[in-house]
Amino acid sequence: MQYHYYILNKPCNMVSQFKSSHVVPLLGNVNFSFPEGIHAIGRLDQHSEGLLLLTTNKKVTRLLFQGTKPHFREYHVLVNSAVSNMQLEQLSNGVPIRTGNDTFYTTLPAKVCLVNPPVIQFNSDYIPSDRVPHNWISISLTEGKFHQVRKMLTAVGLKCKRLVRLRIENLHLGNLMPGGIQELSEQEFFDGLNISDY
Repeated sequence: MQYHYYILNKPCNMVSQFKSSHVVPLLGNVNFSFPEGIHAIGRLDQHSEGLLLLTTNKKVTRLLFQGTKPHFREYHVLVNSAVSNMQLEQLSNGVPIRTGNDTFYTTLPAKVCLVNPPVIQFNSDYIPSDRVPHNWISISLTEGKFHQVRKMLTAVGLKCKRLVRLRIENLHLGNLMPGGIQELSEQEFFDGLNISDY
């Protein structure tokens, strides 16, 4: 059976699924004729944007998220204030985030640095004013708790204004505009994710 593999630049305010009981923008609203059986691998929340993987191969989610080898995901995040070295160090070392009413989880160490200007060159609904302090942060991590990046920023006193996923392992968003799609061969897809046992 021949499977299909895609990179999508998910626009902000779009839900990472094809069906919903709510009236919201869905992946099916993208101007592309997807094959039957397509689904998203993992998710980006509605207000996040950037790289989303799509495939008709149901095994990929297990290989990517339940395998023994961790996979890096890189995000560029716009925050609404200046960022201190102490905040960067805290994010790098791991911070406690809420995962339940009375449950906290300390995040694993991550690769964190300032990026100015960011890699992202696309239009956005939110454009920061030069009169207001702001910074772009690159955060690379190997885990994906619910709203993890946003919760990590909150834990160190920062507020996320824009969150863009740029890559998973060696699969990059590249120059895709919001709503843009790139189809990959099976070998390109798995080589990019550093998965050899597919």
